[in-house]
Amino acid sequence: MSEVTTIARPYAKAAFDFAVEHKALDKWLGMLLFAAEVAKNDTMQSLFQGSLAARELGDLFVRICGDELDEKGQNLMRVMAENGRLSVLPAVLAEFVALKSELDKQLDAEVTSASPLSDADMAKIQASLEKRYGRTVKLNCTVDPALMAGLVIKAGDEIIDASVRSKLNRLAEALQS
Repeated sequence: MSEVTTIARPYAKAAFDFAVEHKALDKWLGMLLFAAEVAKNDTMQSLFQGSLAARELGDLFVRICGDELDEKGQNLMRVMAENGRLSVLPAVLAEFVALKSELDKQLDAEVTSASPLSDADMAKIQASLEKRYGRTVKLNCTVDPALMAGLVIKAGDEIIDASVRSKLNRLAEALQS
């Protein structure tokens, strides 16, 4: 996965810098979102692995995307096709979104709890994370009864595991040593 991220990062950074310079972040986000969805298609994935010449593949990809890409977006897709990188478009999109979130001072946090959280609980978690990270936090909440109780928060590269399941696993490991 890190190899894909390493490949995707320069394309995302170039698109992001261009979008910021031309005040077109939302437009570029939309173009990359559409192109990433096209790239995920099984037929496209097989074309990426096939023997189609890079120039033909780039032109085909641009034709499929149609009016969803402006001239600069088309150029990016052609460059990526020339370099055999169209298959990493979903990772380019993810990197672009991360750069946009950084610019917006926004952090997405995945919160997994054993039972549904009340609005008050979500507000407390959000306030605590905003204080900790110094930016606006958007919570994406899911429920996993396997946690037994407590919650797991994934914010950026950090994981805060305050679940009973995790505590029991650590206790079991300590007893076995």
